[in-house]
Amino acid sequence: MGGQLKIMIKQILALPILSLFLLIANPVASADYQRGVDAALQRDFVTTLREWSPLAEQGGATSQFQLGWLYYEGNGVTQNYETALKWYRLASEQGYAYAQSALGRMYADGHGVSQDYTRAYMWFSIAASLWDPDAGKQRDLVTNKLTAAQLKAAYRLVHECVQKNFKGC
Repeated sequence: MGGQLKIMIKQILALPILSLFLLIANPVASADYQRGVDAALQRDFVTTLREWSPLAEQGGATSQFQLGWLYYEGNGVTQNYETALKWYRLASEQGYAYAQSALGRMYADGHGVSQDYTRAYMWFSIAASLWDPDAGKQRDLVTNKLTAAQLKAAYRLVHECVQKNFKGC
């Protein structure tokens, strides 16, 4: 029993050392979403970008959405609608409603894409169905800019996009 106890103690002591090694060796593991939020609130967008980028690259939808926001607004980076679009799309494909609303805004305003109220309607509708409280209001505003034929096409796009689990919409 004494030998097993020594082995258990060694294993327990090895865990903090292993954890520290993994955090130092793996920037994704050491990236901290909340640290990025705190930095953004302080307008330290260099730190924000450093914290969120590895998380976004690893597929974190929230971080992907937030990187889209940084590029859309030009916070800590050169404003780049195409890069914002990339990050918003990646988060949207995971069902992230706020990113879907952001895509709706980009299509409604023609930022980084050709202005397309039909696609804006599609994204706002999908986001509204996934509980983005403002998306329904935005969808209703866009509806007023659509003809009956465009609205019918928008309904079809919503259905197709949902069927494809938001991929390639």
